[in-house]
Amino acid sequence: MDTLISYFSDLEKRPLERAGFFVAGMLLLLVIEQLMPLLDNQYKKTKAKHGALNVGFTAIHFIIHTFMAVGIVLIAAWTEKYNVGIIRWWSFSPLAIILITCLVLDFFAGWLCHFTEHQVPLFWRFHIIHHADNNVDVTTGLRHHPLESIWRGIFFYVGILVAGAPMFAVLLYQTILVFMTGVTHANISLPAKLDKAMSWIFISPNMHKVHHHWKQPYTDSNYGAVFAIWDRLLGTFMKLEPSKLKYGLDRYFPNEKDEDFSALMKRPFQKLK
Repeated sequence: MDTLISYFSDLEKRPLERAGFFVAGMLLLLVIEQLMPLLDNQYKKTKAKHGALNVGFTAIHFIIHTFMAVGIVLIAAWTEKYNVGIIRWWSFSPLAIILITCLVLDFFAGWLCHFTEHQVPLFWRFHIIHHADNNVDVTTGLRHHPLESIWRGIFFYVGILVAGAPMFAVLLYQTILVFMTGVTHANISLPAKLDKAMSWIFISPNMHKVHHHWKQPYTDSNYGAVFAIWDRLLGTFMKLEPSKLKYGLDRYFPNEKDEDFSALMKRPFQKLK
């Protein structure tokens, strides 16, 4: 445990190493997608060009969050200095600190942020870019409009404040989150029993794909990022057979332009239809 804490305590000082986790995870999932695909995605051009568009959004997302990481360091230090947050209330073990941090951050930065994006029209305007993808795969995970990336970071800040989370636990959760984002969006077919068992604790690939179904109420369900507990406790959990899945949106954005970078960037500033 001491080794784990030591490693993640200053991981923010090694950005290339952090990026390595993301790239390695994506490459692994890309291989698995080829070996055991869930759906036969019909890309507008090629899978590579579809992926390049989504990775473009992902790159912008990471640049923004690199700057916002300064706030994470400052907030984590402030909670320690002034004993603010759940973790500061008692002498918790390192394992308990990690668990509390992961659960609190997952609620605020995962479930609550995502739920808000679907319920508040202003936020939904930007979140449309994520849901407009007609071919959900591992590259879809961090396909977010730049402005959406900013308030996602703000929800993350709130989670750190509430938890009183130390940096090592924050960075550990971020690493888990990035990997799970890839897993839940990847076009992979897990054995049905394994996927179902996984969905009792973690967000499984099939569970999250329901959220990407083109029609409500399925679009407004399964908001979780890492843990499935929030959707099950808060009544936003839904099921749908993978064979019935259809990605994209039934309104708000023309599906034929889901790979048009310019149209996607402009959409939040246009009137909702």
